[in-house]
Amino acid sequence: MSAPIVLALMSFCFLFFGYLGVPVPFSLMAGVFIGAILSDVSLAAIIQKIFDGVDSEALLAIPFFLLVGELMSSANVVVRIANLSVSLVGHIRGGLSQVVVVFSMFFSEMSGSTTADVAVMSRALGGPMKREGYEPAFIAAIIASASTIAALVPPSITAVVYGAVGNVSIAGLFMAGVVPGLMIGFGLMIYCYFFGPSGLRKPRAPLRQVVFAAGDAALPLMIPVILLGGILTGWFTPTEAGVVAVAWIILVVIPALNRGHFRKIPYDFCLAGLIFSLPLITIGAANAFGWMLAYLRGANYIAEWITSIAGNDPHLIMLLMVLLFTVVGDFIEPVPTIIIFMPLVNALTEAGDINGVHMGVVLIATLAFGLITPPYGLVLLMASKFVGISFAKALRAALPIYVVFFATIAFAIYFPSVVLWLPRHVLPESVGCFKSPAGTGYICPQ
Repeated sequence: MSAPIVLALMSFCFLFFGYLGVPVPFSLMAGVFIGAILSDVSLAAIIQKIFDGVDSEALLAIPFFLLVGELMSSANVVVRIANLSVSLVGHIRGGLSQVVVVFSMFFSEMSGSTTADVAVMSRALGGPMKREGYEPAFIAAIIASASTIAALVPPSITAVVYGAVGNVSIAGLFMAGVVPGLMIGFGLMIYCYFFGPSGLRKPRAPLRQVVFAAGDAALPLMIPVILLGGILTGWFTPTEAGVVAVAWIILVVIPALNRGHFRKIPYDFCLAGLIFSLPLITIGAANAFGWMLAYLRGANYIAEWITSIAGNDPHLIMLLMVLLFTVVGDFIEPVPTIIIFMPLVNALTEAGDINGVHMGVVLIATLAFGLITPPYGLVLLMASKFVGISFAKALRAALPIYVVFFATIAFAIYFPSVVLWLPRHVLPESVGCFKSPAGTGYICPQ
């Protein structure tokens, strides 16, 4: 049977089972096995590709970042971060909606997980926002939108997967994601100020109260410093950074702030392992699906179609990739999307002579946007469930916020020098720079 027909049947099988409610990894595997049966690929090769997908040292960073978020939330340390956020922006128009965004910018740099962000913010701030009269639909929309920051800023789990699968510097992706992440954060704050409900504005906190709240949250806020400082100085890899962060929480943060939580630590380890098993099986299935896509030249067909329209124009190539990933991200989570389409991404990155870190940040921002778009919208769906509102109402409240994401993605495409400024100055080799033959400084590709 011809390759295009096999690819069409694989895709149809995946979508068919997905719409029946079959979990994503099993829907993917159904499509892969159909493709193997209809082609000359052996089932043994498929099983091997599943194990190859999870056999990556870089992916070991994910369970430790998940454990950091779980320890922080279950040990009730996040209340201190919430208090600091209130003291900083609680007096601004928008009140607690501003606090949600600032809280997310703090917590995202500890967990790296959008779903962890949604769960923590819904528990910590969803109730207080309801009591202050915010509409439940707006609460779900702003919590879901703010949680997407975790997909961009370090220690983003999405960036870890992209770097591990695409052979792109994870540290470079961490650094390059800071500007788009901050743009989304400040964009949401501007939206809440001008277009969101006014809320109950608290009195401006005196400097003494801000300093006290910062000191109260100092120990948990050391986690981003440990993660970034260790990675940027080269003292340890992202995986080792996750281990050190977990050790810091267990040996320093919990004894100092919540000593009674020690008896619950085994449960936190088990829960983090259970949560990690979900993306892990998806990673294996997506790797097999992506390999079949490449084997049947599916990536080549799509790449040729895109280059026939865009030629070698990097901006147009990225715009078409954003369009593709927006549509795909509406149905599939970021991790399997990255793994399945990485052969296509690599081909188009080379065709357009695009920096790998630049392409990665643009696509990660696009997939983060897909987390709040229909029909799947995972984090918006989670937020609506936590808040107790229908997905349709939460979606209507989120629609105006899409402008923030459109502006951020467009900026990331057309201003690569700004997006790559931080990694070029902090980790120049991560974005393709090399030491000058003269012996001083680096030479970076334009």
